[in-house]
Amino acid sequence: MPIKTNDPARKTWLDVAPNSDFPIQNIPFGVFLTRDDIVTIGTRIGDYAIDLGALHQLGYFEGIPLTDDIFLQDTLNDFISDGKKTWRAVRNRISEIFKKDNPALQDNEEHKKIVLFTMDEIEMQLPVHIGDYTDFYSSKEHATNIGTMFRDPKNALMPNWLHIPVGYHGRSSTIVPSGTPVYRPMGQTLPANEKKPIFGPSKLVDFELETAFITTDANVLGEPIAVSEAEDYIFGMVLFNDWSARDIQKWEYVPLGPFLAKNFASSISPWIVTLDALEPFRVPSPAQDPQPLPYLLQNGDHSFDIHLEVDLAPEGEAPTTVTRSNFKYMYWTMAQQLSHHTVNGCKVNSGDMMGSGTISGPTPDSYGSMLELAWQGTKPVPLNNGETRTSIQDNDTVTIRGYCKNDQIRLGFGDVTSKLLPVYKSKTKR
Repeated sequence: MPIKTNDPARKTWLDVAPNSDFPIQNIPFGVFLTRDDIVTIGTRIGDYAIDLGALHQLGYFEGIPLTDDIFLQDTLNDFISDGKKTWRAVRNRISEIFKKDNPALQDNEEHKKIVLFTMDEIEMQLPVHIGDYTDFYSSKEHATNIGTMFRDPKNALMPNWLHIPVGYHGRSSTIVPSGTPVYRPMGQTLPANEKKPIFGPSKLVDFELETAFITTDANVLGEPIAVSEAEDYIFGMVLFNDWSARDIQKWEYVPLGPFLAKNFASSISPWIVTLDALEPFRVPSPAQDPQPLPYLLQNGDHSFDIHLEVDLAPEGEAPTTVTRSNFKYMYWTMAQQLSHHTVNGCKVNSGDMMGSGTISGPTPDSYGSMLELAWQGTKPVPLNNGETRTSIQDNDTVTIRGYCKNDQIRLGFGDVTSKLLPVYKSKTKR
């Protein structure tokens, strides 16, 4: 089935700003609360949210085999389970409905009142029920920077890093949508020159510039997914801020890796951009040397040219863009990550989420975390208001944006914005 939605010449009868992240070529999927306090599955064109549940009930998806309640749910999990053929058919149909010369909905004022919402009329929700979450560590530049800081620079990468997409299993219960505030975590840290740890608030909270992909039901227990087929089981991508507490992590990560330093909160953008929408922005991934083992070996272009940037804003102050990076720098691809994840027979379900790992570029202004930007506190990052940062302070707001652009179209993810609040204080006595 061709991807009709990607036609760069296609125009919509809705008003869309020239630099919008959500032209008719995007058609992402999300979940939102309507002005009538109804949770529905929807999409977005320009600054309009579109109620897919209402569209379906009004008969606009006739001919596509969908259950009656597929868009009347509070998560996208069942729709994602329907598979790539259904995703493509639905996106193509939405694109036809909102195509400039299609009068069916355009001339039906009653239906438009039911289907269309402005963005200030809705409240975005977490788009999927995330059963399991894995975070990878797949940026060579990031891994090299961290290894240089904490180990011998000549041996910055661990021996396994160039052979496998390194990852760890995270906590799905603390993944939250953009706009949800995050509390500074408590935990154990080991002060400099001390032998015993102390308990208290983390003093080194950091953002991590990442993306994440959402899977469909991919396999049965014991069944590996071939790297050549892995992209068929990836529904789409979101922006991802994987908050970290560096001082807690430094004390706890040996021997089993991150724990409390990473599971207190992770923030995602609410619209899932499909791999189909990203097709025009495919690019080669970095050369892999040594050559991966056969089960990870790929041919063709399997990365995407996604421009990424991070803003940091103290409370009441204008934001400063502290870094600009790109997803194309990732050493290990999403297909390799998913294939490696299942090579031992691990089962992957609809709504599972896989984080890319911090995305750092080759230059200091493209690093994906404050740990790198401030180089372990030795090079404070200047802000527009005259302040500096080596970590995220209470009431700072971090915003990650991402978009793709070529000579014909521009589309993006919107943003994921989160404010770091002081340590949580219980309002009730126990």
